[in-house]
Amino acid sequence: MTFAKQSGPPASARQLQHLLTLLQQAGHTSFKDARGALGLTQRQALGKFSVGEAAELIELLEQAENSEPPTADHSPVAAPARPLAEVKQARDRSAGEARLQREREAAIRGVPAELLATELESRGWIVIPPV
Repeated sequence: MTFAKQSGPPASARQLQHLLTLLQQAGHTSFKDARGALGLTQRQALGKFSVGEAAELIELLEQAENSEPPTADHSPVAAPARPLAEVKQARDRSAGEARLQREREAAIRGVPAELLATELESRGWIVIPPV
């Protein structure tokens, strides 16, 4: 990808308007205002997003909006928006943990039951074979 070019077709006007509405609900006045808090690039701060970028940011803002507790005065400015990078890291971390769990389960399926029982007994467990 070349410098300052978006990957994919540009976002529609409807997507951009929805995105701007979500940003304003999060307490920002514009894309430029949200740049630092959400980790937007210069191109994105000018309101230029690809379809995928806009969809991802919309999803993240909606998740952040649904997960924040309501404030006492119900003001959208009362709670600062979570940085986009922080929301992405949390999502990636949970996806990574789920992948690791699936890999562990797949690996243990191939281990003979006798070997598993021996290992558990060496760790202090009491193992009773099935009837």
